[in-house]
Amino acid sequence: MDGSQSANQRRRRRTREPQPCAHRAAFALLENQPLASAGAPLRPPLALLAGPAACLAGLAVLAPGLALATALTLAFVFVLAITALRLAASVWPPHWSPRTPVEEHRLPAISVILALHNEAEVMPGLIAALSRLDYPADRLDILFALEAHDHATRTAARTASRRLGARVLVAPPCGPTTKPRALNYALQAARGELVAVYDAEDAPHAGQLRAAAEAFAADPALGVVQAPLGWYNAQDNWLTRQFALEYAAQFHTLLPLYRRLGWPIPLGGTSNVFRRGALEACGGWDAFNVTEDADLGFRLAAHGWRAGLIEPGTLEEAPVTRAAWTGQRSRWLKGHLITWLVQMRQARRLCDAAGPGALACLTLTMLANVLSALLFPVGLLMIAGAFILACTGWTGGLPGAVAGLMALACAAACARTGALRAGLKPLWRDLAALPVYWLLQAPAMIRALRELPARPYLWVKTRHGVSAARREGPDDHHPDAARHGPDRSSVRPLRLARRTPQQSPQAPDDPLDPAGHPRRRRLPVPARPSVRPFRP
Repeated sequence: MDGSQSANQRRRRRTREPQPCAHRAAFALLENQPLASAGAPLRPPLALLAGPAACLAGLAVLAPGLALATALTLAFVFVLAITALRLAASVWPPHWSPRTPVEEHRLPAISVILALHNEAEVMPGLIAALSRLDYPADRLDILFALEAHDHATRTAARTASRRLGARVLVAPPCGPTTKPRALNYALQAARGELVAVYDAEDAPHAGQLRAAAEAFAADPALGVVQAPLGWYNAQDNWLTRQFALEYAAQFHTLLPLYRRLGWPIPLGGTSNVFRRGALEACGGWDAFNVTEDADLGFRLAAHGWRAGLIEPGTLEEAPVTRAAWTGQRSRWLKGHLITWLVQMRQARRLCDAAGPGALACLTLTMLANVLSALLFPVGLLMIAGAFILACTGWTGGLPGAVAGLMALACAAACARTGALRAGLKPLWRDLAALPVYWLLQAPAMIRALRELPARPYLWVKTRHGVSAARREGPDDHHPDAARHGPDRSSVRPLRLARRTPQQSPQAPDDPLDPAGHPRRRRLPVPARPSVRPFRP
């Protein structure tokens, strides 16, 4: 009798809870704040078209030489600003957000949202990663936000929910099929004062949520905290090593510098913990932006909220093939351009709320990423051409080429400093190959520009669970674990490279041998008894 009564009470409680609205998840920001959403028509800022663009166009007609000199001067100033930023980030130590210890019974409730799409094969590893979180179970609200057509992930998530005590939410088809729409749908059912976002392949530090709660307790004006990201499969191949250097520079040098300067932080899409009131006040995520994380970082600043950084990080799985990397990077670059166009609609509001540095940060991150992807091959050719001409006796372009090499050296120094702070030991040949890695962005940017007019909301999905590296968190204690943070010794890359690859829990063994024949499975050999039988 008691069991039936408790079941009825749970059923009545579920019916009393407000049900998430799919239309609100997709269109609330567009309807309430159209200038803040990428769903409104995207156009270059009128002030840019009527000012610098018109001036350069007029000079190109009247004085082509002066127009070229002006354009090169602007490019030089732009590169100089980025170089100075990287140099300062390499010199200044990271500055993490202050934290106030919170007693166990006073920790706030946290809703952990995971927007999953075609992730059935990585669910075992995700369950293990979430089970390691050091946070009171009665204050942890885990939500899986799924798509209606993804039946395999829905089945796997329901199995996982029974082990984790999580809730499974299925978003009905409405609006664009993007991660921010699924996050908005789950946010309506969240119960926590804080809201954390993770991806399916994440392995967060066990103490990350507790560190975030202590950071919010120390600063009432804090709207979001970002944890540093890295890769647990950084040693898979050359591409993943380059990706690890890029992430180390971003999360261990540049973002700490932005926080020190009081600038907004372009969020990383995962391991973000939000104050729920701040998240709802600025309209949640933009369902029409494919880099909703970076956009939300600037929108929070425009609403007067500060961003913080916490030290316990998260390791992810990096794309291991160039095709997967190009698909992911094209989405990022397309989203960065969209974010810059959206934020420039209300540039005055952003400047008034967060200061002129916010506009500088927007330009030197979102716009700089797009321009560098397009123009870096041209700049590299100009540097090489200037040195070739210098060998023939013409030295007119030599100062610019030397400045370009200095900029590349500062970028490599920034990556090296970030890698050392992240607990990695970068190889000099990988640092020297960074320009080759940056050249890969040009095809991704061209693809992004092709998609932007016709399919601006296309979400290129990155497949996970393909690496042979074991999913491990930054706080794993086994000898070959990936280390993360300045207080940990560096990883020995040769030892990791020589180590036998360990299969991920989500990567099943191949039933076929390299020749295509079925593998012969050996029967287990019974263990010998440890105690000898008694003989009279």
